[in-house]
Amino acid sequence: MQLSDLSNGLDTVWVVLTAAMILLMEGGFALLEAGFVRQKNAVSIIMKVFVDISFGALIYYVFGFALMHGKDAGGLIGLTGFNMGGDLTHLPANVSHDTFWLFQCAFVIAVISIVSGAAAERIHFRAYIVYTIVMTGLIYPISGHWIWSPNGWLAKIGMIDFAGSAAIHALGGFAALAAALFLGPRLGRYGADGKVNIVPPSNLPLASVGAFILWFGWFGFNSGSTLSATNPGIGHIAVTTMLASAAGCAACILFTILRYQKADPPMVINGALAGLVGITAGCAFVSDGAAILIGAVSGIVMVLASEWLEKRKVDDPVGAFAVHGISGSIGTLAVGLFALPGAASHSGLFYGGGWHLLGVQALGLAVVAVWGFGLTWIALKAINLWRPVRVSSDEELVGLDVSIHGVPAYSREHDFIEVDKLRAP
Repeated sequence: MQLSDLSNGLDTVWVVLTAAMILLMEGGFALLEAGFVRQKNAVSIIMKVFVDISFGALIYYVFGFALMHGKDAGGLIGLTGFNMGGDLTHLPANVSHDTFWLFQCAFVIAVISIVSGAAAERIHFRAYIVYTIVMTGLIYPISGHWIWSPNGWLAKIGMIDFAGSAAIHALGGFAALAAALFLGPRLGRYGADGKVNIVPPSNLPLASVGAFILWFGWFGFNSGSTLSATNPGIGHIAVTTMLASAAGCAACILFTILRYQKADPPMVINGALAGLVGITAGCAFVSDGAAILIGAVSGIVMVLASEWLEKRKVDDPVGAFAVHGISGSIGTLAVGLFALPGAASHSGLFYGGGWHLLGVQALGLAVVAVWGFGLTWIALKAINLWRPVRVSSDEELVGLDVSIHGVPAYSREHDFIEVDKLRAP
């Protein structure tokens, strides 16, 4: 066996394992969102995660991957790789095409899971299936091609996004904002007099476990993006990931104590996630100190963004936009400020690189935000012509678990359900 064969074998094992870590994050999304919503909608959240994984993987295999990573001539869209066929010789050579697809598939599933939280408790299940197909087959692959394909137009002008603060999180976050605005707030969330009615999470311990699973999976998300088990930067990537997440969590604890006189558990949970989102773009390119600063700023701004949305009566049950859209934006721009000399193709502003990289990052972020928000709005508008995207008032009041899926999340030992009534048209 040649040394190159051994190296490629190690790389394959590394990429498959980190892809599995990212896929495990879907369990984190499921528990986090189920814990944040009311009990009567917990099953509906879990069912959406199953849609994300199953439909997302199949659609991405058939044509999403081709649009994102296929060869192209103009930097706009891939043209090869449908059903994993055609010319894919430009893909990384150290792992097989199947291995590379699996890792990228884990990413696309994460994108759609961001949107599901913002639409929780009121989007119709069938409409969500159609939107999942659009997001995983068109919206994410096309903008992802611009950033991550070697010939993508944003990549060619120098945009840097190591593991997806913009390509995944900002895109998913602004798509989530569009979904929340399109659907409108949950019934009773805001009073006629403008009063904000708090909807307490149904199970914070469950949400906390979900956050810890996401935290664990993020090491695969970031470190696995090296696509190489022998990359000497893996350790540094893992350290910046840990420091940023810890800083985001700690900053939220201190900030909410100062602001509300008590540490706010949902905000603290989201603070850790905000730090993780913020560091995703620059985890391989910034110093440890910069990672701490990025994480802390992401955590604090996430709290302020959540308050801002609430004042404007935008109902986002799990804080998807504040965590992913806002923190993803911070992380994308932070690369333009803190990228170390020699670590990336351009140095950041604070390291003598001038304004070029920051300008490119800002342009790329703006494009991704408009693309994610605009295409999601158009998709939901089109789906709404087929059937209402939002469930009826009666279905929402009863809860989606029973009204849409025919089963409650939690039942007592002697409960009996009249199935015919639940499944009646």
